Amino acid sequence: MAPVPRKHFDYLVIGGGSGGLASARRAAGVYKKNVAIIESGRLGGCVPKKVTWNAAFIRETMEDAKGYGFDVDVKGFDWRHFVEKRDAYVKRLNGIYARNLNNDGVTYLPGRGRLLGDKMVEVDEYTPEGEKLGTKAVYSADHILIATGGYPIFPKDIPGYEHGISSDGFFEIKEQPKKAVLVGAGYIAVELAGIFQALGTETHLMIRGDTFLRHFDPMIQETLTKHYETGMGMNLHRQSKQTKIEKDEKTGKLRVHYEDSNGAGVLEDVDTLIWAIGRAPEVGDLNLQKVGIKQDDRGFIVADEYQNTNVEGIYSLGDVSGLVELTPVAIAAGRKLSERIFGGHKDSKLDYTMIPSVVFAHPEVGTIGLSEPDARKKYGDENIKVYKTSFTAMYYSMLEHKGPTSYKIVCAGPEEKVVGLHILGLGSAEMLQGFGVAIKMGATKKDFDNCVAIHPTSAEELVTLR
Repeated sequence: MAPVPRKHFDYLVIGGGSGGLASARRAAGVYKKNVAIIESGRLGGCVPKKVTWNAAFIRETMEDAKGYGFDVDVKGFDWRHFVEKRDAYVKRLNGIYARNLNNDGVTYLPGRGRLLGDKMVEVDEYTPEGEKLGTKAVYSADHILIATGGYPIFPKDIPGYEHGISSDGFFEIKEQPKKAVLVGAGYIAVELAGIFQALGTETHLMIRGDTFLRHFDPMIQETLTKHYETGMGMNLHRQSKQTKIEKDEKTGKLRVHYEDSNGAGVLEDVDTLIWAIGRAPEVGDLNLQKVGIKQDDRGFIVADEYQNTNVEGIYSLGDVSGLVELTPVAIAAGRKLSERIFGGHKDSKLDYTMIPSVVFAHPEVGTIGLSEPDARKKYGDENIKVYKTSFTAMYYSMLEHKGPTSYKIVCAGPEEKVVGLHILGLGSAEMLQGFGVAIKMGATKKDFDNCVAIHPTSAEELVTLR
């Protein structure tokens, strides 16, 4: 006998991350639809990381203040105090997210959703604080969105891997580690390693190749990798792999056995080991096979350019679909989807090209469009012209140490349309947003040249390159 739904909705969203929240609120708040959202964990996105990066940036700035004549003595960093304040801030944000849902008329269903077919979803019910209630309820909907995100991967073939934590676990660390090891070459590993190093932790970053951020333009890879090692003093292990992890049960310290470009080695007295080697789609208990939703060979849900899955009335977006795994992308895609389904905008969809993104490294990285190698592959060497510069920003003129600043503009065709922009240096994250608008609109190098420079800034270099 088929289950009887407790309630029917116009739109049922599984997953309360940024993309799910945005789509649910747009459908209910703007188009006045009857909407519910299912989430077993915390509502919202990646705010804690940026707050922690801010703390690391402030530590660096305080050290730099001495070069400007300030009598500053940085005595230390109270990690526990900071974590308490950060977590309280995140808790307030979660409360705001929940209130916003209520204000827009979205029903919040704490729990985990499981597809039953026939547009029905079974919810394993939780409390708003994330505790299982041991009860289940069934709901039905005309439209269902899967926006469950992803989860961090662990290297289960390495003996003792379980003694390490994931990148998510970084935010559960209550005491600052004196010695930390991070494994991974993507932006998460690079960001967390930079935070640890800036805050005074002895940091070891283990990467499989010779550079990190390998999907970024070579200028970014080479400049930032060099700065992390020689500028920040980070311990960088190239061409590395971990062979065994051991834990001293008395002290809680770890022993990391590894091999790298210098041979075999062991890191003793490690307080924290973080695996940041990738993420997988959060689909385990969704029961996708029951309704025949297609997945790719890595388990990501297959969705078309309009976020449709192969099952009519069921949609997917965000990290669970594996397209562009960025919070603002999921938000934009979620809003576009609701506009199409409920707002009558039949052609509403997110354009996944020319999406700006940043890495909150030390210093920051900003990028939009194609890397130089990708542009040459797409358009041909003869159709590509590259403008680039590296210099020392004025900020460092009063300091003994010098941080890097490197910019590159990749142009294609006789009109020199900007098809890629890559920037590294202080303020790059804020700087990229404005340039991103211009590039999305089809800016050419001449358009950049025609913009009057703002002096003295680092950004002016981008409109004066020759």
